[in-house]
Amino acid sequence: MPGVKCGLCAHACLLSDGKTGICGVNKNTGGRIECTVYGRPVAKNIDPVEKKPLRRFMSGTYTYSIGTFGCNFKCEWCQNYHISQAKSEKVEMLPFVSPEEIVLSAIRSNCLSISCTYNEPTVFYPYAKDIGMIAKEKGLKNIFVSNGYQSDEVIHEMTGWVNAINVDLKCFDRSNHKKFTGADLDVVLKNLKILADSDVHLEITTLIIPGINDSDEEIEAIAEFISNELGKNVPWHVSAFHPDYKMTDRNQTPAERVYTAVETGKKAGLEFVYAGNIW
Repeated sequence: MPGVKCGLCAHACLLSDGKTGICGVNKNTGGRIECTVYGRPVAKNIDPVEKKPLRRFMSGTYTYSIGTFGCNFKCEWCQNYHISQAKSEKVEMLPFVSPEEIVLSAIRSNCLSISCTYNEPTVFYPYAKDIGMIAKEKGLKNIFVSNGYQSDEVIHEMTGWVNAINVDLKCFDRSNHKKFTGADLDVVLKNLKILADSDVHLEITTLIIPGINDSDEEIEAIAEFISNELGKNVPWHVSAFHPDYKMTDRNQTPAERVYTAVETGKKAGLEFVYAGNIW
């Protein structure tokens, strides 16, 4: 049987029968793509919306956060690697939670939104969308915390039901982006422009990692891209790295480097720049 192409993210994995894609959770089952994590959230929490982070969207409210196993990136510094890099075999240990149950839990928790977060929502997009459609009917908002690597079909469809998104712009060097995530930077930049031109509220986060994306030139390039290509009113969150997962070979980002990046963003004309992970 010929392979089946997965249409969720820009990797467009061609899967032979019984095989999963780069994300580890979407599988060719008898000639169709099966989202093996559908209805199997590994994490459910109530968070301030500012924790996503979103600072210019529904501030002061709580969001019902969910995530599953799997991710289409392979970031060596991932803080949620225990779920994002987990294999699909673990899914069977999790109880099934229907989209209706997720929405009901959010309402009972007095949350005004539902956030697909912790791992990349694109890998559980069918589940996220079913939840989102019900949430929309009930008057809740839908939030994504994402790496921005959706397929053309998914990124355009998302703009019809996702209300807000924070995209993690990892770096601005194409070689490093490919090396450390396994994905093409140009896809992320293209999708960011699509989101900026839509009705979806967009915020961006960049983790400043020593020796990878912390040069003055790269930080300036990111700030200029956001300001000139996306909009001066798009909030930019600049966060400090700390050693985790496979990247324990470098020190935590100095606070002063983060604050310098914030000033760089302001000099580029950005109206909202925030420092994060500063202790």
